[in-house]
Amino acid sequence: MSFESARQRHLQTFNRLPEIQADVEKLANQISATFTNGGKLLFLGNGGSAADSQHLAAEFVVRYKAERRALPAIALTVDSSILTAHSNDYSFDSVFTRQIEALCRPEDLVIGLSTSGNSANVINAIEAAQQIGATCWAWTGESGGKLDAIADHLIKAPSTETARIQEAHIFIGHWLCEEMDRQLSS
Repeated sequence: MSFESARQRHLQTFNRLPEIQADVEKLANQISATFTNGGKLLFLGNGGSAADSQHLAAEFVVRYKAERRALPAIALTVDSSILTAHSNDYSFDSVFTRQIEALCRPEDLVIGLSTSGNSANVINAIEAAQQIGATCWAWTGESGGKLDAIADHLIKAPSTETARIQEAHIFIGHWLCEEMDRQLSS
């Protein structure tokens, strides 16, 4: 496929983002309330979604643009010893669940990224976090996959193409960082 074809598919996805704006704004308000009430964000995902989880957690903890207090966010994708020990001793399907059991509290907000919406380890972690009482969001592609019926709330990037979904997810994540800068810098 050509560069222009990829650019056009990107633009088609981004031109549809207003369809999910209300959901993204709702998430922003919940994130702000989570931080205000002493909770933290827990991000998780596989592959590119794991990288996005790390990226966004870093933006919240370090800073995005504004000089503000560090915001508590953790990517459950970064500890190679936990990931490999758990996957070896138990199962990759529960690799995030174990971390949720250790780190998640009812005042927290969990964000599970899965472009298909069908990643077993993300589904299992969302279910575990719900049992703890945390609020759970899933970021998926437009189908929502199995997470559509499981997560408390969804951000469905309006595409079926993995790359376009991930581009939308990181844009949404950056906007959430900007919004937290605005809401929490004063």
